[in-house]
Amino acid sequence: MTMTKGRIERAGRVVFHDSELRVWEEGIPREWNAARAWERQFKRDVFARIVQTLNRLGWTCVVPPEMVKQYGKNFAEDYRYCRKGDLQAELSLSGRCIEFEMWQDVQNGSNPNGGKYDFDKASRMTYLQRLEMERTRRRIRDYLCNVFTGYEFESPRNPEIGVMGMTAEEYAEHSRRTSGHYVPELGRARIYPGSRNDIARDGGTIEHGAKVWAIDRKGRIVTGTAYYSLNNNWHIVTGKYGLLYAHTGEIFASRPDNLRVKRNMRERRKRLERELAKAVEQMNYERAATLRDILFPGNPDLFNVWHDEHQMYHCSDFCGYTRDQSKAGKFTADEVREWNRAPNKVIPIRREAEMEAA
Repeated sequence: MTMTKGRIERAGRVVFHDSELRVWEEGIPREWNAARAWERQFKRDVFARIVQTLNRLGWTCVVPPEMVKQYGKNFAEDYRYCRKGDLQAELSLSGRCIEFEMWQDVQNGSNPNGGKYDFDKASRMTYLQRLEMERTRRRIRDYLCNVFTGYEFESPRNPEIGVMGMTAEEYAEHSRRTSGHYVPELGRARIYPGSRNDIARDGGTIEHGAKVWAIDRKGRIVTGTAYYSLNNNWHIVTGKYGLLYAHTGEIFASRPDNLRVKRNMRERRKRLERELAKAVEQMNYERAATLRDILFPGNPDLFNVWHDEHQMYHCSDFCGYTRDQSKAGKFTADEVREWNRAPNKVIPIRREAEMEAA
């Protein structure tokens, strides 16, 4: 960003929160007269420039007449009521802090006193209102950081990805930098030799910042740029606001075959078993029989797996536990071969013919 000539020596922080912009400075003197002089200069240098920026952006800024009447002109001049279309705002100066807060009274209000007193003001705005709100405070932020030598923007501790927040690239970088394992010269955490934290599913090596292919949560193949996170976890940036968390077992270093084929057999199995348990619970045995034939063609021997320590059954794909045997995972003999040892116990599922004979 091009810097303004003749920049002013001031240090401070610019902070965003919900629909607010706040400016904080340190160093205000303790002595009363010196503190008043410091505040006057703070108002001339910063507060006045924010008002000028708002006027350039099409906002109307006025000193509230009712505040002049109630508190006097000197006190009221530290406030501005601002408006642009349906957006309203209040700009206020208090000591070493300047606060600019925006809201609207058109829709989604919950407080009878108006949108100014609602929580989550940004989420109550329409899409276009949020765009204007974000555009306004970003322009003010950029201007202040350009004019003042020591002004810095303080990123939110828990940023979000989206139009009102960060791009996926920015979020991935923020996540790396705020990690306790961040190595500045690498721009990421260290990948130790022999850890296999950079070995992809197809055996290739995953390079930080390289193009990869990955399996998303629905089993589809997506492509994007890989950024190392920690251990065997990577961020895959798939678009401006698209971010996928993937471990090395879900990443391909080279283009896989059959990109249109979904890799979702585990999710499919768990979903079908949930539907089977639901059909049995609803006594819809015709549907249950159909689902059983889809899940286990050929009618093989099936088993549940009981965990002695938890005193519960393993769920489908050994993910979680349940006390209800009808909702427990159903496994073939090959699937439970390595599980028939303490603390697990393999229990055969009795078939209808066996139950009738008994």
